[in-house]
Amino acid sequence: MAVEDLHSALISNGNGVHAKQSEQKSFLASVATWVLKSAMWVIFVAWILLFFIVPTDFGSSFYDDWVAATDGTLFGETGSVLLLYSAPIIAIALLAVPYIIFFGEDEEEYQEKRKAKFSLWTFPVLVDGPLGVVSAAEMIGIILFIVFVLSALYFYTVANYGMLGDYGDLTEGEKKTFMLQMSAYCFGLIVLSCLAFLFLPIARGSILLRLIDIPFEHATRYHVWLGNLIFFLVTMHGLCYMIVWMIRGIIPSEVVEWKSDGGANLAGIICYGFFVLIWVTTLPPVRKRYFELFFYTHQLYVFFVIFLALHIGGVNFSKAAGGIFLFMLDRFLRFCQSRRTVNIVSATCFSCGTVKLVLPKPANLHYNALGFIFLQVKNISLLQWHPFSVSSSPLDGKYHLEVLIKTVGEWTTKLRETVSKNSAEDSDIQLPHAPYQIMASVEGPYGHESPYYLRYEKLVLVAGGSGISPFLAIVSDILHRIKTNKPCLPQHVVLVWAIKTSNELSLLSTVNMGSMDFSDRLNIEIQAYVTRESECPVEDGRFYNAPISSVFSVSKGGTMSILTGTGNKIWAGTYVIASTVGFVFSLGLLDIFYLDPYSIDAWWYLGLLDVICMVASVLIFGGLTIGLWHLWERKTTSQESAENGNNEIVQSNGTLTDKNEYQKTLISEATVRYGRRPNFSEIFGSLAEYSAEVDVGVFVCGPSTLQSSVAKECRSQNLGRRGRSPIFHYNSHSFDL
Repeated sequence: MAVEDLHSALISNGNGVHAKQSEQKSFLASVATWVLKSAMWVIFVAWILLFFIVPTDFGSSFYDDWVAATDGTLFGETGSVLLLYSAPIIAIALLAVPYIIFFGEDEEEYQEKRKAKFSLWTFPVLVDGPLGVVSAAEMIGIILFIVFVLSALYFYTVANYGMLGDYGDLTEGEKKTFMLQMSAYCFGLIVLSCLAFLFLPIARGSILLRLIDIPFEHATRYHVWLGNLIFFLVTMHGLCYMIVWMIRGIIPSEVVEWKSDGGANLAGIICYGFFVLIWVTTLPPVRKRYFELFFYTHQLYVFFVIFLALHIGGVNFSKAAGGIFLFMLDRFLRFCQSRRTVNIVSATCFSCGTVKLVLPKPANLHYNALGFIFLQVKNISLLQWHPFSVSSSPLDGKYHLEVLIKTVGEWTTKLRETVSKNSAEDSDIQLPHAPYQIMASVEGPYGHESPYYLRYEKLVLVAGGSGISPFLAIVSDILHRIKTNKPCLPQHVVLVWAIKTSNELSLLSTVNMGSMDFSDRLNIEIQAYVTRESECPVEDGRFYNAPISSVFSVSKGGTMSILTGTGNKIWAGTYVIASTVGFVFSLGLLDIFYLDPYSIDAWWYLGLLDVICMVASVLIFGGLTIGLWHLWERKTTSQESAENGNNEIVQSNGTLTDKNEYQKTLISEATVRYGRRPNFSEIFGSLAEYSAEVDVGVFVCGPSTLQSSVAKECRSQNLGRRGRSPIFHYNSHSFDL
């Protein structure tokens, strides 16, 4: 008995020690998380304040003192400005690396019920207008930019007016001309501040977007807004100078001037020319009708950046270099990933004109249900890339993902024709001997860093047409999580789907619910609204099982590359760190062995050399990291292939015709209404009436009119909220490139 008591005591003591060690590790992790978060917030707030302070008298004195204090150092004035304007955002990116690697996703939050509360990011403030749906957080950002532009113009104008006395006795006309010239210069300074932010939102796999968990499709809106603001400011900058030159009668000489001790006017005019081409093709009527023209002209950003550096010189270019450098990192990584040719596993044509593609991927390439990819099909075009939402859950299989592509334009029509043609030719060939037919390249997957839809107890998924794709992935992901007992907070899912014709309902067959009964843990409501049909076109409803055609390819290789910013966290972080160190190292070598010994001081040349250093650091230091990353990928992928082969891909897609039982089960749970559109006031009102004080996640994927209608109802319900009514959180998964 004594021995047993001693044994029990030892076990109890051991468990206590282990629990204490776990608590200590948890405490240290919390402290480290808090330190990293605090450091990043302090740097970010200080960086934002810098832009507001510099135009003031205090800011001007501070800037002059800063440059004077660092004068004579290794990097000179360029290094001083780079440290002041660009280093903060790069420092945040570097601090984000350990934060994401060690303290990223916490799955416990997906099963903890919390008190309902409002969020600035999901509360729609503006629901109509040229900006679309704007959340409270986005509205604050817009106001801050407007305040910055107006305050900077005010302080610069006051300072310029005070300088008039330094130029002696000027006539009234000369004073106006001087003020107009200085205003042109001030517009240019404000443009540089805005350029520091312009490239940050469009770095698809950026470590910064992963840090703040804003996916690319959301961030593109901020890029568009900033682009329009910068275009207006640049136009004012050039227009004011042109008027001054016209008054003085020196337009011909000034237009072709290429100064070495100031701005190179000709380079600036060329830069503006590229900007005009880019901006004009982004206008909705042009972009939607001539997407290829929009896509190709947008590649002129390379020349825009080069001539910008030639125009403003190295010192001024350093103010915007941080965002441009981070974009270069992402662009080069995307280029490397897109070099891989991917063998499409299967392609399926639905009667509604939608094509489903199944793409192979390595097991260690992770994504979330709201992810998306950029796809290029080489059989159709070697240049065109198009974004598509992922329609499968990451739990559907480790070695593949699916996308649904609706036939709406020339490219998608050619894709459907290619699949249909190959399906007809290969109809007599059985797996696994079907020949390879379709080749593609893939960038991504991109999207939210975490599956944030799992944080809501109730979900309302509103889709228009092909917008059902990401929501099929969400439903599939929730079903898999419940089946495998993974953390999953949603208990009630309402899927509202507006479609034109009933044959689109066949897309519901792409999600396999299996034979498990989920009724005790999950309530799924499917409300389909067929707007262009007054009644069911087929008496027995068998059109749900409309015939489909498929073409299969089974290959041992050709999977997606993991060389993406949203891929392996350690390698992605190492890539950022190595490239940043390489950039600083390149600038140092340039100063020591070239600029200082040869007294190089031409503005335009220094700007060009800065661009070259950025490119060289990404290609050499970043390229070396990518090379090692690629070797690691090949090793891990070959091990996975040896252990698992492609059995999962074949099995998961070779049973497309064996889903009849599941299709009936899913359709039987759907309520189909003909000749009607969804009444969101009725749908949301019903939820508000029968729901306690919970957070309801509302997700929308569809046209702008649909987004506006849903956002308006969310705002109405939240503003009229009483007592323990739920809070509706608006989330858009729609983006238009």
